Amino acid sequence: MSIEYKLGDLVWAKMKGFSPWPGRVAIPTPELSKPPKKSAVQCIFFFGTNNYAWIEDNNIKPYQEFKEQLIKSCKTAAFKEAVSQIEEYIVNPEKFGDIDGHQRNPEEEFDKLIEDIESEEQDSQTEEAEPEPEVKKKTSTPKIRLGSKVKPIKRASSAGVKAPAKKKSKSSLSRSYTDPDVDEKPSMLNHSFSKKSSLLHRPSNILRPETPPLDLENVSDTLLEKNIKASQMKFGFLGLGIMGSGIVKNLLNSGHKVVVWNRTAAKCKDFEKVGATVAVTPCDVVEEADITFSCVADPQAAKEMVFGNCGVLHCQSLEGKGYVEMTSIDADTSSDIVEAVGGKGGRYLEAQIQGSKTQAEEGTLIVLAAGDRPLFDDCQSCFKAMSKNSFYLGSDIGNAAKMNSVLQVVGGVSLAALAEGLALADRAGLNQADLLDVLALTPLASPHLILKGRAMIESSYSTHQPLSHMQKDLKLALALGDALEQSLPLSATTNEIFKHAKRLGYANHDVAAVYIRARF
Repeated sequence: MSIEYKLGDLVWAKMKGFSPWPGRVAIPTPELSKPPKKSAVQCIFFFGTNNYAWIEDNNIKPYQEFKEQLIKSCKTAAFKEAVSQIEEYIVNPEKFGDIDGHQRNPEEEFDKLIEDIESEEQDSQTEEAEPEPEVKKKTSTPKIRLGSKVKPIKRASSAGVKAPAKKKSKSSLSRSYTDPDVDEKPSMLNHSFSKKSSLLHRPSNILRPETPPLDLENVSDTLLEKNIKASQMKFGFLGLGIMGSGIVKNLLNSGHKVVVWNRTAAKCKDFEKVGATVAVTPCDVVEEADITFSCVADPQAAKEMVFGNCGVLHCQSLEGKGYVEMTSIDADTSSDIVEAVGGKGGRYLEAQIQGSKTQAEEGTLIVLAAGDRPLFDDCQSCFKAMSKNSFYLGSDIGNAAKMNSVLQVVGGVSLAALAEGLALADRAGLNQADLLDVLALTPLASPHLILKGRAMIESSYSTHQPLSHMQKDLKLALALGDALEQSLPLSATTNEIFKHAKRLGYANHDVAAVYIRARF
């Protein structure tokens, strides 16, 4: 038995290629294309993305009835934000104001909208018969009220002269490109743009969703399955950034004793609450720990941990202590560090990591190690907690750094190619979600590429791997190529693409934001 939906009903609405999304039956905006006549549809306002689309009734379900089942259908930051918004709307709808931005009776408004659409189609046919220019009349700008802000929707128009209207697509989505002057959230739905778009239409900025706080007490299922027996040694950790936070969480949850330090001391407080010891300087960490891990932003930061003020070399003694460098660095920097640490009696191991924020939190990273073999063995319980596999690549310092650079070349070039492919599909009028569905069935299928492709389509750039870090790794790979006189033309071009994306303001967004550079 079919359900009759009314304006204002809270629902789960599913578009092809997307998980069910929380929404509200709403009055369509003037920009939304005329609904298809073949099936019963509802105009849905999507929470989180603040977009509208016509959705068939068979792809809509009541929100509360299916909440427990469908809230697990997607784990992206954008989805979680949408669920948070609809829950807030349920508690306090007044805070959102009138989402539809209309003052008249909803049914009357909807009828008027349909009349306007039909009238526009008649005008279009008349203009095709008598193509005389008509002076544009001033019209009031419709507004959508979201929260406490009133946001105008600008109609596309020519410079004072109304152009003959083109025949509209039968697509159920609004295919018009969002005006860059409007302060809207990233669009998951109104994603494609006119073939006549130019660089002048490039959005000035697409906001980066805030990274949700790390739940330190939540032990991942992956970690529970590993049944780790924690080492009795004490471990230090320098750097609680995107990767370091997830790694330390798993070290603590697996029973390891950890002393931490971070440049921004406030980040250490939450870890202290769940059992970590907090040190004042990097030197203090090394003094207290048997083995110290370092996971910071780049080679320069890695050097500062060792050679800087209150750094590792300022310890009274490094005799027998282990130092494990997990920062993505070049072989020369690694050689400088091992020389300094070894010179004071310490042991050194490169342990480059492959993965992103999600893998760090789940304990499914890949560890690439080189250097002191006994130190590699001493770290096994830690590596088991943070990764699904660890590889020892020999005693030659630099092997792990070089392997990491090679893998980053493959990853970076693949992401740039995916971004260009999606941009080309959009320009050609193809459905990008269909492209990813087909890609997932081909030999080119990769969970990582499909995940990043979804993020590109949804403009969801919550940071899992910073774009600037990828560009830094490509730069390190090019330096390695120069040293070995190995030509890397694709890597060089990809580096320029990521560099340009950084200049456009997306350095701290996720690597998927390279799509912005490809699309515009």
